[in-house]
Amino acid sequence: MKQTSLFDSFDENLSQPNQQKLDEIEERSTLLRPLADRMRPSCLEEYFGQQHLIAPGSLLWNMIEKDIVPSMIFWGPPGVGKTTLASIIAAQTKSHFINFSAVQSGIKEIKSVMSEAEMMRKSGERTIVFIDEIHRFNKMQQDAFLPYVEKGSIVLIGATTENPSFEVNSALLSRCRVCVLKPLQIEDIEALLKKAIESPKGFAHKTIQISEQQLYAIAQYAHGDARLALNTLEMIILNSIEDVKGIHVDDQMIKQVLGKRTLLYDKKGDAHFDLISALHKSMRNSDVNACIYWLTRILEGGEDPLYVARRLVRMASEDVGMADSRALEICVAAYQACTYLGMPECSVHLVHAVTYLALAPKSNALETAYFAALEDVRDTFEEPVPLQICNAPTKVMEDLGYNQGYEYSHDYVYSMTDMDCLPSKLIGHSYYHPGDQGSEAKVARRMQQIQAIKAQLRQDRLQGKAPQKKENLH
Repeated sequence: MKQTSLFDSFDENLSQPNQQKLDEIEERSTLLRPLADRMRPSCLEEYFGQQHLIAPGSLLWNMIEKDIVPSMIFWGPPGVGKTTLASIIAAQTKSHFINFSAVQSGIKEIKSVMSEAEMMRKSGERTIVFIDEIHRFNKMQQDAFLPYVEKGSIVLIGATTENPSFEVNSALLSRCRVCVLKPLQIEDIEALLKKAIESPKGFAHKTIQISEQQLYAIAQYAHGDARLALNTLEMIILNSIEDVKGIHVDDQMIKQVLGKRTLLYDKKGDAHFDLISALHKSMRNSDVNACIYWLTRILEGGEDPLYVARRLVRMASEDVGMADSRALEICVAAYQACTYLGMPECSVHLVHAVTYLALAPKSNALETAYFAALEDVRDTFEEPVPLQICNAPTKVMEDLGYNQGYEYSHDYVYSMTDMDCLPSKLIGHSYYHPGDQGSEAKVARRMQQIQAIKAQLRQDRLQGKAPQKKENLH
């Protein structure tokens, strides 16, 4: 009979560890990682946002599905999923994935990685090299990737928060497709936060008592940055009161972590419309200080800067118009700056635009013109286009009178004639009536000049005189 000892039993337990214990250790190890890392999606189905790039049927979605992914540059602000999307592409296309940091790597590391990729290619496996912060590489370092991209040793995916047109070598950029990643919508971040609370990778092991408004406040605070949103949620939950009923998140904790009164601004409620109205009416009344105050309050409340920029573009034509046409240019430029930079950097561009609008001379003549024309359009929608300003691309149309009597303005003195361009029922109707503010005073004088010329031309025609052509002057 074999004799056993306590030590024999102990050794046997060590050689065959309890699987449940290992699972518990693994779970504890996982939960020690930051929430943003634990919640990183592993497939497109789990990915939040960027539907303009990865919606089913889109170009990038098709390329991933067909495993024909080209070299790409992902350009977008922090926390929008550039690294995650690159790793998903590598996984779903069955490629060897190398994560490469521009901050920590030089020419030596590049050559080492390229050598590894070349060996993988010879063994029949494609390599995706992901370079985070590619804009930090200098020209020589970026050039080191060129031959490997050209001969297909690697698929290069670079990530940058800077405009690649300025930060990536033109030779390398011309071999890559640029994909613009946008800040996540508030709705996307809210959904991500809810998933983090319910997921086993997140806080499913806890009972979390947090309201919809509190989640919305965190989503606002993140300004489209998923990583910031998840890190903020984790900080709030870990520092909230816990009892036998679970973890209770209160407004005071939200305010302490966020550091501002975001709960007082609800993008979906009355405050949203009241504050935008205050900004618009302050601008219309040329009150610069009120404009800057309301704009700052809106932005600090977490409003999407692109929404504000779009409203300013509208205001530029609705309330300034031809009185200062540069207002539209400046507001469109501010919108583009918001697209490139996002918050908080783009706040100064919005201040620039709203200050210009407030100081600009005002005119609502363009909006009035549109709505005046709209009334006539609704009453005369079936009116045909006058034949003299219709094209006649075929002999049949020419025989039917299309384009007959058309007078090419550039051939005539004053570069205009008295030819009628409105439907017959509307001849004589007037929509645009310029005011006397800013450049619109000059516009008014020009319109008066045009009206006088056309009146004289009509008088001449009644007397049997045809409009004079320029060549007849010589």
